[in-house]
Amino acid sequence: MIPAGRIRRLRFRIPLLLLTFLSLSCGIGGSDFAGGGTGGTGISTGSISGFGSVVMNGVRYRTDDEVSPGFRTKKMARGQDRSGTRDRDLFRVGMVVTVRHSPGDNNAAEIDYAPNLVGPIAAKDSVPDLVLQVLGHTVLLDNAALFASLAQGSVVEVSGFADNSGRIRAMFVEEMHLAPMAGETFEIHGFISGPRPSDGTFEIGPLPDGSGITVTVSYTPGAIRDLPAGPTSGMYVQVKTRDTQPGSGGIRADAVTPFVPRTVFPEGATVDLDGLVTRIDIRSGDILSFELEGKAVQADRATVFLGGTRTDIQPNARVQVQGKESGGVLSAVNIIFR
Repeated sequence: MIPAGRIRRLRFRIPLLLLTFLSLSCGIGGSDFAGGGTGGTGISTGSISGFGSVVMNGVRYRTDDEVSPGFRTKKMARGQDRSGTRDRDLFRVGMVVTVRHSPGDNNAAEIDYAPNLVGPIAAKDSVPDLVLQVLGHTVLLDNAALFASLAQGSVVEVSGFADNSGRIRAMFVEEMHLAPMAGETFEIHGFISGPRPSDGTFEIGPLPDGSGITVTVSYTPGAIRDLPAGPTSGMYVQVKTRDTQPGSGGIRADAVTPFVPRTVFPEGATVDLDGLVTRIDIRSGDILSFELEGKAVQADRATVFLGGTRTDIQPNARVQVQGKESGGVLSAVNIIFR
């Protein structure tokens, strides 16, 4: 029996063979994607699979003294600078993070982590899927033992990938405590859609175009003081609230703060992006355009497919795209099926 106060985590472990395969794949297509290329910014984002230093997307990213004596990796967790904390004390297996590399190597200059949700479990349902309702969002689990151990009303932290319905497929769930504490603040990270300034509301959800499941957020002028132009469609934000679940007017925001989503990259960056296919845009000859958590991806005849073929690119398929950012589109050199 699991003690009531014990932390429970959901962890998905990549088989050793796949880790080896992905690590060896970095030279395919003529670019060293594992180390961010040879001349530009390197950004890798996905779910942590191990430590020593931080292992993600099949690559070991060196941190702190592993880079060189005295080197310190900047570590941001939930908006707080935690650079002095050991990797395994701050991060957990399963958390979806973004690693910014030094050019041309696997030295982690910065690691950023922000959960999708922190809030109480308002409801549980085991048919047809293992589902939690947290702050109006649908969270899918595939670990029956973990699902059974989580009590309705307990406060959880959730990190995962958005699917094409706007649900969050959890890679990491941690029970923080068994019930909300007095005055406790919870949080949602997501994209704004349908802003209605006249009544002080907008929708928030995990997909940038506002498709799929969204939750209404109401706000006061003081809550949006960090948004000088007000809420706008496509803006990625953190909403802090003391509501434990949506009421008749949705979630009431105490503060709305702009954040950078993990799917936005600087022009020319070498990118390694892990996630779920959320839309197919074009299948025409050698050209395949699709979206990964709303991020535009394009493959062509030069793109190398590993572990599957272009016909396997279907909604909610999990893939790892290695490529270059160009004009808001991730041009795929390698696509690895996970």
